[in-house]
Amino acid sequence: MSEYLVFDWGGTDLKYAIMNDLSEILEQGKVPSPSREASQEEFLETIDQIVLPVKERVEGIAISSPGIIDSKNGIIRLVSVFPYLNGCCIPELFKERYGFPCAIENDGKSAALAELWKGNLQGIDDGAVLLIGTGVGGGLIFDGKLRRGKDFMCGEFSLVCTNLSKKEEKESYWAELGYKGLFRRLEKVNGEDVTDLNGYQFFERAQQGDTDVLKALEMYTDDLAMTLFSLNNLLNLERICIGGGISAAPLLMEYLRKSIQKIPEYNPDMLAGLDLPLPDVCPCRFSNDANLIGALYHFLYEQN
Repeated sequence: MSEYLVFDWGGTDLKYAIMNDLSEILEQGKVPSPSREASQEEFLETIDQIVLPVKERVEGIAISSPGIIDSKNGIIRLVSVFPYLNGCCIPELFKERYGFPCAIENDGKSAALAELWKGNLQGIDDGAVLLIGTGVGGGLIFDGKLRRGKDFMCGEFSLVCTNLSKKEEKESYWAELGYKGLFRRLEKVNGEDVTDLNGYQFFERAQQGDTDVLKALEMYTDDLAMTLFSLNNLLNLERICIGGGISAAPLLMEYLRKSIQKIPEYNPDMLAGLDLPLPDVCPCRFSNDANLIGALYHFLYEQN
């Protein structure tokens, strides 16, 4: 069975794995990511440390990367964490340096491909993956295929404005539903300084019954539920999968489902008798390995 080297590039770590055709991870590891101030050659020297020891073993390289990625041609249009890669055609660069075929895909879209291939969007014609991180990324599936858009921007949910009366403020965009938006709601509830708060601490306090934290969580999931309701009515999706670090907390999904069920109690059209569908929401099947799995899918089935 063929083996491949698969990368998940991130701002903190460059994760990598040896994987086979069945998406099984045979070996994996990570190294610290080069800084924004590094050079392209310094970045490639870091990649050398991973590629060269397995060069005789693998048959290709698949990459998941942040940024706006022209995955058809393998060109990084914009990646803020590695600015020295902007404009690079990664398959050409890697082919010349290592002699391997290579493919690259955006990280949110890679996660969506993982759910489509092996996860909770299997058999779904029209669906979405929302990844809750610093902002909100992900991907859209139509007719059983990932939709990228002419500028490869399809699924950039963070950029959608949800408050037209304050469109000049960052808080008026879907990016506010990133995990820091959850903490900011706690700040609104009790004035707490949330600068050093993290997701683990937040949900630990929620599990302990902290009323302020639970109120903030309800405020957050109410807003997230209405966002998903709007997305569902716009695109008429069969299923929406929620991913990202905080999606692993059972309380998030519990509260989100309750928030979705509350929508008919206040939505004016539904109160007037219009039977609108509520979104079918579930957690992503894959978490830390989703980008690796999706990047491999892109390499195997969309580029070769």
